[in-house]
Amino acid sequence: MNAFALLPRWSDWRPAVRAPGADLLSGLMVALVALPLALGFGISSGLGAAAGLATAVVAGAVAAVFGGSRFQVSGPTGAMTVVLVPIVGQHGASGVLAVGLLAGLVLVVLAVAGIGRAVRYMPAPVIEGFTAGIAVVIALQQFPSALHIAHAEGEKVWQSAIDAVSQFLSHPHPLTPATTLTVAAVVLVGGRYLPKLPFALLAVAAATVVAQVLGLDLTPIGEIPSGLPAPTLGFVHLDQLRSLLAPALAVAALAALESLLSATAADAMAVGTRHNPDRELFGQGMANLAAPLFGGVPATGAIARTAVNVRSGAHTRLAALTHAVVLAAIIYSAAPLVADIPLAALAGVLLATTVRMVETASLAAIARASRSDALIMAITFGVTVALDLVTAVVVGVGIAIVLALRSVAKEARLQQIPLERPVDDTDHLTEEHDLLHDHIVAYRIDGPLFFAAAHRFLLELAEVSDVRVVILRMSGITALDTTGSLVLKDAIGKLEHRHITVLMSGLREDHRRRLAAIGALPAGGDAHIFTHTPEAIVHAHRCAYSPTGQTR
Repeated sequence: MNAFALLPRWSDWRPAVRAPGADLLSGLMVALVALPLALGFGISSGLGAAAGLATAVVAGAVAAVFGGSRFQVSGPTGAMTVVLVPIVGQHGASGVLAVGLLAGLVLVVLAVAGIGRAVRYMPAPVIEGFTAGIAVVIALQQFPSALHIAHAEGEKVWQSAIDAVSQFLSHPHPLTPATTLTVAAVVLVGGRYLPKLPFALLAVAAATVVAQVLGLDLTPIGEIPSGLPAPTLGFVHLDQLRSLLAPALAVAALAALESLLSATAADAMAVGTRHNPDRELFGQGMANLAAPLFGGVPATGAIARTAVNVRSGAHTRLAALTHAVVLAAIIYSAAPLVADIPLAALAGVLLATTVRMVETASLAAIARASRSDALIMAITFGVTVALDLVTAVVVGVGIAIVLALRSVAKEARLQQIPLERPVDDTDHLTEEHDLLHDHIVAYRIDGPLFFAAAHRFLLELAEVSDVRVVILRMSGITALDTTGSLVLKDAIGKLEHRHITVLMSGLREDHRRRLAAIGALPAGGDAHIFTHTPEAIVHAHRCAYSPTGQTR
């Protein structure tokens, strides 16, 4: 792909310059929604609220300029925090920043290579399964904050959630979970009836004021720097790169997948728009190259903020850029106020977010569609919660491929053609038909003859008996791979070893070349290959007179 096609263009901004009003207002609304989410996801990632804000500002601005969707809003997301938590535990904060930088490089390479369009091949059950799994994992991540537990033990999120519940039951602190549930209820109920109001911000602000006025024992976020840190490359250690490569690839895969799915959803919500997937990967790559320099975590396109952007009336990418500028203004002017926000309130916002992430109608529809789709979705969900997201996607896609191959293999059929009457308008005498019936069997192979289906044909053909000639009608084969060719060769060899003549008709030229390359054509060569089945039947009639089954 031409790299220059991935760069920003003046045409992206011309409409915004002519009429910026709607985009500026939409950007403000998105910033109000994004503020508590950026704080919460920063804390959940393990790098702190300041890292979440830095990501939302830097990645949000860079992706708005370089991205391939005019509605996409980028920043820290719940799905990314799920992947980052184990990286923080193993490599520390510097490791996460290095992973973000490496992931950015990978995304840029994928964009230049034109890989962006591959996301359309992701099976829907896998997408729904890991989306529901992510929602559960994010909810489990909030248990310590929601239960007023400072340290919860456990390598996996579900393990730490169980430990948090155990500690809470030993020393109950009901005010904290009550705050979390109240904030979550306000966000969900308010968002349902008045979706344009930033209830997440309003609920968090109210909880902060009440906690300060009444002096409630609710753990606040803590100190947040007034401004972004100076750019630095000091976190990159060359001796760490080898151990960080695998996590970086996982982060890049997630960033690509989530961003492209979010951009696709934005296209569906806005009439007459279509994002450029490769340019979107390039924009996310540039964002992830920039965010770590300012202490930010890896970022992706955020479906919740992108949806708010579309529904608030955005027309161009100026809205996403405005959202980043507003958040930057908050960091520089209101950091002390943000520091007083209770963690329990942010936990409530994130719990509400998880509820909104799960599309119960889509889950129910896939579960009803077929058992295989339900199985794929359930396994992807379970692996996401029990292990990690990348493993879940690999397992889910792998199972989907196996089941798809199994389904396609079932479409392949070996059907015997009756020869008691004229075939394809060819006239035969009654005694000739009797002879054909006694000594000739014709089979039509329909569908794909490939590795998942080929061995059934070997078994069926090998059982043919009491005949002198077998006609294989090949025109119905839709696909033929090397395994299918080898199995067919084996079947023909076994028939000819029993002195049964094998004829072929309707063989496509590309299939003929493949069979010839591995020696899978009948022993008679061109003399036993016919364009039309009636010609093969006439030749089979001659062969039937021969005691050896060959033409005399």
